[in-house]
Amino acid sequence: MTSTQMDHILSVIGADLQRQDTNYRLAAEPKQRLVVTLRFLATGESFRSLALAYRLGRKTVADSVHMTCRAVVDHMMETQMPKPTEESWTAIAERFWRRWQFPNCIGAIDGKHIQIQAPKKSCSQFFNYKKTFSIILLALVDADSKFIIIQVGDFGRASDGGVFAHSALGRGMSEKTLNVPEDTPLPGYGQQGDVPYMMVGDAAFPLKRYLMRPYPGSNLSRHNSHFNYRLSRARMTVECAFGILAARWRVFLSRISMLPCHIDMVVMAACVLHNYLIKPKNRDMVEGQRDGEHGLQSVRHMGGNRGPREALQTREFLCNFFDSPEGALNSAHNV
Repeated sequence: MTSTQMDHILSVIGADLQRQDTNYRLAAEPKQRLVVTLRFLATGESFRSLALAYRLGRKTVADSVHMTCRAVVDHMMETQMPKPTEESWTAIAERFWRRWQFPNCIGAIDGKHIQIQAPKKSCSQFFNYKKTFSIILLALVDADSKFIIIQVGDFGRASDGGVFAHSALGRGMSEKTLNVPEDTPLPGYGQQGDVPYMMVGDAAFPLKRYLMRPYPGSNLSRHNSHFNYRLSRARMTVECAFGILAARWRVFLSRISMLPCHIDMVVMAACVLHNYLIKPKNRDMVEGQRDGEHGLQSVRHMGGNRGPREALQTREFLCNFFDSPEGALNSAHNV
């Protein structure tokens, strides 16, 4: 983060960080509260360690982190993660096609476990399959690894598919209340009919008309393997987003010792700052794939190849499109 960017953030949230001086002590300055919070996010240091480093009280450090994260969410969420419109969905889909050669894709979805210290009397609610305690960050990411929609706070024992089914995103897609555009033809393939706009996910998510997942199994035909490869290219953006998030804000590489309500605010603030800081040079980091199909691994440990008939038909339609000249990997760059 440059000094200019930090000054801009301070100008946006500084009023919420200001506290009144008293006869007994001078209040910590807003800039100092912001610096302490960024240091906490970037290193994951304990509040006691930060208090010694900045010569502040431990309670002052804790309050600074909590109020700064809340201010970032309150004042920057609308600008850095605005509510999607029909025009923005269309622009995201166009970007996915040009960059990752997957048509009508409005985002890659996945969940990330944020490791925490088990809250008191929580039993096994936060205990996950990795044998740690966590909360889940469910995120929908665009073609440039920027967060579009996030949901934070579900118990670690829940599955990604279960979290999605009960999330506002899942209900909105099912009830068609998220301003997603109507079905449209695939690029250069209009004579075959319209195809819905869709998200892409891994094996943990259900197959829906608006959510594509890979074909299961290891002995797949070339036809199905090609589809899995193209879906994997598009889905990689969410994995890269989580990787960049944890590499930049290293608090996510260690166990966070806070109340769950405070952890939710820390995660949301980090995602907002992720969108604010990501630049074109950072986006180039996520283009790790080549046009060849070498090294493609089979999809294992997933459910059966079941789903609504319309979803199965959509997936088969995409398979045919990818095998056609219009859907070839190099065609997207010539549109």
